[in-house]
Amino acid sequence: MKVYTQIEDFKNVKNPVVTTGTFDGVHLGHQKIISRLKDVASEEHGETVLLTFYPHPRMVLFPDDNELKLLNTQLEKIQLLENYGIDHLIIYPFTKEFSRLTSVEFVRNVLVNNIHTKRLVIGYNHHFGRNREGSFDHLKEFGPVYGFDVEEIPAKDIDHIEISSTKIRQALQAGEVNVAATFLGHTYSLSGKVVEGRQLGRTIGYPTANIVIEDNFKLIPADGVYAVNVGIRGEMYQGMLNIGNNPTVLGKGRSIEVNIFDFNQNIYGDDATIYFIERLRDEIKFSGLDALKVALAEDKKNALKILNT
Repeated sequence: MKVYTQIEDFKNVKNPVVTTGTFDGVHLGHQKIISRLKDVASEEHGETVLLTFYPHPRMVLFPDDNELKLLNTQLEKIQLLENYGIDHLIIYPFTKEFSRLTSVEFVRNVLVNNIHTKRLVIGYNHHFGRNREGSFDHLKEFGPVYGFDVEEIPAKDIDHIEISSTKIRQALQAGEVNVAATFLGHTYSLSGKVVEGRQLGRTIGYPTANIVIEDNFKLIPADGVYAVNVGIRGEMYQGMLNIGNNPTVLGKGRSIEVNIFDFNQNIYGDDATIYFIERLRDEIKFSGLDALKVALAEDKKNALKILNT
């Protein structure tokens, strides 16, 4: 997959078949659009092009919105789109000036003059342009004028629940990582650096790696204990992870700590990726370290049972 951060670098692509959107999460609904995009590109003897935006439009339009959390970092989204077979990814800088383009200016200046769109495939209820004025009906009007065809993918339902990034965020914020995975079509993950903590886990037989997430907009699931897989140094391991304030040992602030099973390497400074499989329980304040050790032993047993099924 070729990645462009300047649209002017996108040149000489045969019969571009284009879709556009934020594609946060690259969930099953997005995957249906991508699948159709690939089918159309095959029909047109063309290449697939996904036009997305960075920063996320809400970051620019509502900079004081502290509630915004995203399912993917930029790097995660790039990797997912490559995995799903996109040929060309254009990451268009989203600015306030860009947000003021009318729908016809966006079509003319970006889709036609820069990308030379042959076919446009969009998701259900897609809107674009200033104040989200543009719609599928507008595109059907613009298509014949500017020489491209357009089609809309209908809403994708699972058990009559429309898939959306918002619903996935809500599931993760409730700790329902298995529900999120069902909607995503892949396991939810987060990546960060391993940093040195207080090393209290080591004293009770459950050493943990403290993970620091550098992207402030990355959504971290609800506090609690989770069965997880851990990718580190090119290998995959099983483990259990705690998100929360460690009330039993008077933790200071929210932390993400993972106990990697059957692992005894110094990984401070390394990058680790956590894959959330299932939530085991709430974070609990125990009466002391002995009670915590008993609970951790049960957590490990339950995690292994889930991870090995």
